[in-house]
Amino acid sequence: MFQLIRQLKAHGVMGLNQRNVHYIGKYNARHLYPLVDDKLRTKLLAHDFHVRVPGLIGTLNYQHDVKSMAALVDGQSSFVLKPSRGSGGRGIMVIERIEDGVYYKPNGAGVTREGLQRHASNILGGLFSLGGHTDVVIIEDRVISDPSFAHYSYEGIPDIRVIVFQGFPVMAMMRLATHESDGKANLHQGACGVGLNLSHGRALTGVQHNRTITKHPDTHANLADLQVKAWPLLMALAARCYDMTKLGYLGVDIVLDAEHGPLLLELNARPGLSIQIANKVGLAGRLEHIEQGRAPKGLSAEERAEYAMTTLATLSHRTKDAA
Repeated sequence: MFQLIRQLKAHGVMGLNQRNVHYIGKYNARHLYPLVDDKLRTKLLAHDFHVRVPGLIGTLNYQHDVKSMAALVDGQSSFVLKPSRGSGGRGIMVIERIEDGVYYKPNGAGVTREGLQRHASNILGGLFSLGGHTDVVIIEDRVISDPSFAHYSYEGIPDIRVIVFQGFPVMAMMRLATHESDGKANLHQGACGVGLNLSHGRALTGVQHNRTITKHPDTHANLADLQVKAWPLLMALAARCYDMTKLGYLGVDIVLDAEHGPLLLELNARPGLSIQIANKVGLAGRLEHIEQGRAPKGLSAEERAEYAMTTLATLSHRTKDAA
C-alpha cells in the first residue's frame, strides 16, 4: 500500500487529504461557499460577471407556490426543475416535451401535473438538498446539447468539468451520461469520464468506474474521436468563474448548447479527483506551477485561459493505468 502511494505521488497524483487540507482548506474561504452551494445565487451572480447560464424561467419559494407552477411553464416546449441546494444531480427533473397535459422526460416516461407538483414539493421540503434543509425550486430553460455530441451520451446532456486554480484552468474532462447513470452525467452513478487535452479540447482517455474504455457503453461511439468545440471560449468562461467567486480551488461545470455555446451549469467548491484518472495525469504538477509563482500575475480571464492552453497543458506526470 505504501509503495503504491509513493508511486502515485511520484506521478503527481493528488489524494483526498492533500486536496482537502492544502487546496480546499487553504484557498477556499468558508464564507464564500454559499456562492456555489446555492445554484440560484450562482445564477444571479453569473449575470453580474457576464458569465452565460441557462435562462431562468422562474422559482418556487414556498409550498403554496407549487400550484402556480403550471402557469410558469405554460408556453414552454421544455424545461428543467432543479433544487437550488442539491448535489450530485439529485432532484433534477428534465422535461423534454409536453403533450396533452403530460410532461415527458428524455427516457420517454410521462409525468402528470400532479406528479410534477409532487416533485416540486419534495424539493421545497429539502428531500434533495445539502443537509436536508428547506430549498427553492429553480425552473430554467432546457439545454439543447450541441449536435456534435449526439452519439456520445445516453439520454442526458454531457457536461465538461474544469478544475480552476487561482483563476487558471488546470485540467478538464467531459462527463457522458449512460443507461446505468440514468441519463445523468455523474461518474459515481456510472457515467463515463473522458479526459480532455487542455490545449484544444480533444479526447485523451475514456473511463467508467475507474477502468479505461474506448467506446461509450450504450451508443458505442468511439471516444477517441470526441472534440469539444469553442474550446477557447469555454476555457475563458471557466477562468472567469474565479473572478466571480474568489474561490481558489474550484470545479466549473459547463455545457455546450447548440444555440448559445458554452454555458455555466454549476460550480463546486469541493471538486472530486477522478478527473486525474480520466486524464491519466496528476494534478500536482500544474497546481504547484501556479502555487510557486511561475505563472504571470495580473492576467485577465482570457489571458489565463490562453496560458493554460499553451503552458499548463505541457506540464504532466503520467499516471499508470492502475491508478
